[in-house]
Amino acid sequence: MKTCISSYSYSRLIRDGKMTLFDAIEKTKELGFDAMEFSIGDELEGGRDTIVRLREACEKAGLPIASYTTGANFFVPDPKAEVARLKEHVDRAALIGAPCMRHDICGAFYEGYTGIRTFDAIVPQIAPYIREITDYAASKGVKTMSENHGYVAQDAERLVKLYTAVGSTNYGWLCDVGNFCCADEDPAISVGKLAPLAFHVHVKDMFLRSGMLPDPGRGWGRTRGGNFFRGTIFGQGNIPTLQCLKVLKRNGYDGYISLEFEGMEDVLTAIEIGLENMQKYIAIVDAE
Repeated sequence: MKTCISSYSYSRLIRDGKMTLFDAIEKTKELGFDAMEFSIGDELEGGRDTIVRLREACEKAGLPIASYTTGANFFVPDPKAEVARLKEHVDRAALIGAPCMRHDICGAFYEGYTGIRTFDAIVPQIAPYIREITDYAASKGVKTMSENHGYVAQDAERLVKLYTAVGSTNYGWLCDVGNFCCADEDPAISVGKLAPLAFHVHVKDMFLRSGMLPDPGRGWGRTRGGNFFRGTIFGQGNIPTLQCLKVLKRNGYDGYISLEFEGMEDVLTAIEIGLENMQKYIAIVDAE
């Protein structure tokens, strides 16, 4: 396994005007990561011209681009418009030189939906559009993937059903070792269920607290079952991160693991410590 970082980890600094994506590339190289992942939405200033400049900056820094990440929601009244939008991101992923592109699935039942409110009911509605995207991406030399993300599409068994319904070997899983907690699942067990489908990996950590306790306050979110979680420095929280990496390794995964920091701590300090723990964990996993 090799280290990578998502540009999302720098998002607080970028949002506050203290860093640009180009600064993030330089910092990533300086810190000693092996690769870069870009998390990019529709609002990217400069569009495809900026994508080319980002690719050239990574080439100059000697940083491979491991993945391209963007948002998506196929469970909407007009999914054809979402497909058209996502194809533009596929083009960007190919242009930047990423071998794979992550897109979301859906986050909630949309306002006005009158059908049965189960995940099984919406799989037949969204799977054909996801298949259309991955077929288009295959023609561009890009694999597509979705992660365990969003309360509706976060459980391991639900994702297995979706991947089976899409039915394409060009479509796989972006394994996020922390996100299963938002659906109150044990990450190591859930990673084991989906590991053969993994194309890329996000590593993050979280503090977890029982829903029987009082609300811890600002910075904490709620799981679907009413427990509390808060992002923190990788290797310092309650997620069984090392165990998850061992499960992935045993299932044949040997690609990049991408740090996704979402905590309240100082960003650069958290990234530095997270990288140290990533390197430590990779050495342990590789030695087994």
